[in-house]
Amino acid sequence: MDIGRNIQILRQKTGLTQDQTIAHMHLMGLNISKSTYAKLETNRMNIRVSELVALKMIFHAEFNDFFVGLECEQAQIDE
Repeated sequence: MDIGRNIQILRQKTGLTQDQTIAHMHLMGLNISKSTYAKLETNRMNIRVSELVALKMIFHAEFNDFFVGLECEQAQIDE
């Protein structure tokens, strides 16, 4: 599991499309293109803290929700 996939899952749980999510982000003062947003969901671009905070608010999520499944990967690295 990865952050991008978690973003996609959270967006789908809220019933929003990528375009609707981007529109919410624009209303919050974040200028993000559809291409950039798509890169976030596919892990081709690192997410900025401001984007993470905005998505947390849009999806009514907790910060931990974005990192589900990453603990196992970190544990393997530490071993």
